[in-house]
Amino acid sequence: MLIVRLFLCIILPCCFLPSVTAAQELTPLRTANQNPLVAIYGLPATMPGTLIATGQTEFELRVDIASLCSTSTGANESILLDGESYRYTLAVRYGIGRDFEIGMELPYGQHSKGFLDNFIYNWHDFFGLPQGERNDLPEDQLTYSYQSKDSSLLVDEEESGLGDLRLTGAWRLMGEPGDVHHLSLRSSLKLPTGDDKKLLGSGSTDLALWLSSSHFYNQKTVGLFASAGLLMMTDGEILANQQRHVVGFGSLGIAWQTFEAVALKLQLDGHSAFYDDSTFAELGESVQLIMGGTIDLGTETSLDLGVSEDIVVDSAPDVVFHLALKTKY
Repeated sequence: MLIVRLFLCIILPCCFLPSVTAAQELTPLRTANQNPLVAIYGLPATMPGTLIATGQTEFELRVDIASLCSTSTGANESILLDGESYRYTLAVRYGIGRDFEIGMELPYGQHSKGFLDNFIYNWHDFFGLPQGERNDLPEDQLTYSYQSKDSSLLVDEEESGLGDLRLTGAWRLMGEPGDVHHLSLRSSLKLPTGDDKKLLGSGSTDLALWLSSSHFYNQKTVGLFASAGLLMMTDGEILANQQRHVVGFGSLGIAWQTFEAVALKLQLDGHSAFYDDSTFAELGESVQLIMGGTIDLGTETSLDLGVSEDIVVDSAPDVVFHLALKTKY
């Protein structure tokens, strides 16, 4: 019922809008799982199959605001993730030659007691969602903790600082500007520049390789996109005894341009588990539903707005609010 209600709230009003001519590129919402035990690794944001044009530069500022409240206790382990995490990412991409692009992403992270608990409670109540542990825990507190026979973690004071720097690249495999089918091989290299003691980095060096595809229909007013790849990690400092070194990830989504300057978007993002020897969803595989859209602000500038929910409950934050301002020169 959750997926149906959220989908109808966003999509149904647009069913009565007239078709329009394409005025903007239809691309995915560029976000990933903001679980603080996952976001520290090099899991890439969902990206399109299209590349930046030769000699063009894209600047992007992403903001992801995540609200978490989950707790589990087992025979040999316990976990509590209760707080808010904010991630601000400055991303730059540049087109080189006909078939290549390079880029860089620099995140700034913050773990906070926050202020959204009451809002999230009302959000869940409106959509008929279970409140989980929110009824049993104090509002607006910060505790990220995990304890097992092999590992332990505790963050209960507000922290902020630079995260792990990422270098990105892409190679066009299929499709030219103006074509309707595109395929690219993308990569990212995450370097351990963030402070793992503050849960702002993992302490590992991570390499991600993935295929991204984009396909356009109905005079490019409808776009379909998909991606799949692997993330390979060296030894990190967070729950090191349980860390996996290879994780699979992928996404599937659709974008529909309902107005000349507005496109609605719906996508599923998922990944396999980052940790072994745990029965908890917080450390396991994840699937998220992300809904939102893009507003074309003109002069090669656009604003993404999105909200995500954890389809695999507790594997991702209860709610993540995503904003991204992009401009090209």
